[in-house]
Amino acid sequence: MPRTLVKCMIAIGRSGQLGLNGHLPWEGNSEPDYVADVARFFELTRGHVLLAGPKTIGAVPEFAYRDRTIQILRSNMNPEQVLLHYIGRTVFIGGGPAVWDVYAPYIEHWDINRLPYDGPADTWFKPEWLIAGGKQSRG
Repeated sequence: MPRTLVKCMIAIGRSGQLGLNGHLPWEGNSEPDYVADVARFFELTRGHVLLAGPKTIGAVPEFAYRDRTIQILRSNMNPEQVLLHYIGRTVFIGGGPAVWDVYAPYIEHWDINRLPYDGPADTWFKPEWLIAGGKQSRG
């Protein structure tokens, strides 16, 4: 029976930095490592499903809607019910700590890219997300 494969692609700084003032600390950086990370994200999510919070989805460029299914996640949505809509598909969970706190138990594969950023942050990667897994998405 087909099931939903749930993944997460995430970029972190050298010390696990994720965010600064509601944005990626390296946002807009045109150095090759940062540009390659963004390109890789769009390449690997092509043809799949991207679920994320409103702020993250709001930052998704228009071209990305042509070749992937994109849905905004809301705090009142039941993760199991959301994932049931995508049986047989690969789903990428994006959107930051509030989303990963809820969906980490369903994520089977974490694709973590460590970028050369070593500056300030106010949001950090939580290693406990990696061990929260165990719930298999239904289907």
